[in-house]
Amino acid sequence: MEEGVTVMPSIPHGEETGLMLRRTVIIAIFAAVAVVLSLLETLVPLNVSVPGAKLGLANIMVLTCLYFMRGRDAMVVVILKTLLTAFIFGTFSSFLFSFLGAVFSFGVMWVLLKVGRGRLSLIGISVAGGIAHNFGQLAAASIVIHSSVVFYYLPMLVLLGLGTGIVVGIAVRVLVPALSKLSLFEGFLGAES
Repeated sequence: MEEGVTVMPSIPHGEETGLMLRRTVIIAIFAAVAVVLSLLETLVPLNVSVPGAKLGLANIMVLTCLYFMRGRDAMVVVILKTLLTAFIFGTFSSFLFSFLGAVFSFGVMWVLLKVGRGRLSLIGISVAGGIAHNFGQLAAASIVIHSSVVFYYLPMLVLLGLGTGIVVGIAVRVLVPALSKLSLFEGFLGAES
């Protein structure tokens, strides 16, 4: 090799390129489905006296992504879903509420799945994520209105997070075995974060 010649790192070929492409496709699919689920849940009326209460159906895709993929891949799903739904629905405060709730939920579910895989149920992890999401939204509301009075809603939101977390967890328990059979997910299960 001549002096002064820089050798470029090789571009991944074959299996690595295929894995990267499949990872990108899975992330895009999960993010798109999460957005659709967010749109669908606006059609389901929740008759609770808590402002901003939702079913959290997009968490189905976030927890499923966490189960199969790396934590950073699931975080990309969270960011894409939050940005796209904010563009659709529209205001900065709704983005802030959604983003903080999603980040809190993601963090709790990621930690629990990381330390408790095989010991904790997907339903339990989902419930913790649902409660964390609601806490994150209250934290965002507290920031926006400069008051902690919104935490008055915490007991009701914990109950709501429990219920919606169970529904989301059951959906993930059904989805994971079905997706495990698809060749698209081969090589991802238990991926390092």
